[in-house]
Amino acid sequence: MKLTIDRIGHLGDGIAQGPDGPIYVPGLLPGEVVEGELQGDQLADFRILTPSINRVKPPCSHAKTCGGCLMQHASDAFVAEWKQNIVKGALAGQGLDAPFKPIVTSPPKSRRRATIAARRTKSGALMGFHARASDMLVNVPNCQLLHPDLIASFPGLEALVKLGGSRTGEVSLTVTRSLSGADVMVVGGKPLESSLILDLARTTEAFGFARLTWNGETVALRTAPMQRFGKALVSPPPGAFLQATVEGEHALLRAVAQAIAPARKIVDLFAGVGTFALPLAEHAEVHAVEGEAPMTAALEKAAHNTEGLKRVSVETRDLFRRPLEPDEFKGVEAVVIDPPRAGAEAQMATLAKSNVPVIASVSCNPISFARDAKTLIAGGYHLDWVQVVDQFRWSAHVELVARFSRD
Repeated sequence: MKLTIDRIGHLGDGIAQGPDGPIYVPGLLPGEVVEGELQGDQLADFRILTPSINRVKPPCSHAKTCGGCLMQHASDAFVAEWKQNIVKGALAGQGLDAPFKPIVTSPPKSRRRATIAARRTKSGALMGFHARASDMLVNVPNCQLLHPDLIASFPGLEALVKLGGSRTGEVSLTVTRSLSGADVMVVGGKPLESSLILDLARTTEAFGFARLTWNGETVALRTAPMQRFGKALVSPPPGAFLQATVEGEHALLRAVAQAIAPARKIVDLFAGVGTFALPLAEHAEVHAVEGEAPMTAALEKAAHNTEGLKRVSVETRDLFRRPLEPDEFKGVEAVVIDPPRAGAEAQMATLAKSNVPVIASVSCNPISFARDAKTLIAGGYHLDWVQVVDQFRWSAHVELVARFSRD
């Protein structure tokens, strides 16, 4: 069967119109003519007859086998426009529109956090990312996505798998780049016992890891794994949320600061460990609200230990079950809100009834963002602009900041 690709789906597949509905072909671009064997709604064993002018040679040697990056075959300009259009499409689905600022894309080799899958073998360990739609692990020593410091941690991660991995199941290793060394969290390893703890501690020291957490328990702390947010240094709890790249984090922060300037009394909702709250506190009083107590404790400690900040107050509160009510925003000049992928339906509903002049909404899910935007607009807010930030280069993920204001 010969097909012409019409568009790209939200997961990066090329989509053509078949006789009985859409047909999906991975790795293709709009306008490409392809020939292959139809299997259900997929085209298998295909070859490209007419390539797109937007097709490029993938920069990574692992692109054909690794399932970590979906869009390395497309030009940067194409991917940027595609991601902008994902957000525009989500807004259009709610009957909304907005001006868009130029997209900001993180550079290659900038991802500061990754979750690596691994299993122990007879001869050592197999470690890497899964192939697309497969359990097969692909070793990625030349990965063009990860920061070189993460690649440098691979020998140490392999040593951990050899010590405490299983030959019958996979181990998950989340490694985060910190100012003081790799922060490693292992899930699925062998149960801890004294000799294993000692071996893990020795490995942590030998490879210069800052911290090792094993099945939820910190077994080695060589030094606190520090992250910098503005003037402040924070030691996040194991597994705490961080933006994917430093460059992306800075782009989000710039957009947030632009959205709320010159507010001097700010509420930061879903504040995490202070990604926005701590830098913003250099110029404004901030009340930071987060549902996870270990993260609020880290944020509060950092604020207390940092000179030159305005007043930072911290509250541990489940904003899904107990959102801040409209009267709790009295005197607040701006709100920053950065919820998880599900959005913040309940909190947005109370915000829509408040008198807060400006809201900077940060989102990693265009669909939930558009839904929540419609709630704010129904409450009397205007959507002034949207800034798309592509931290997850070559993937289908999109992040953004949007400014909402009242007259």
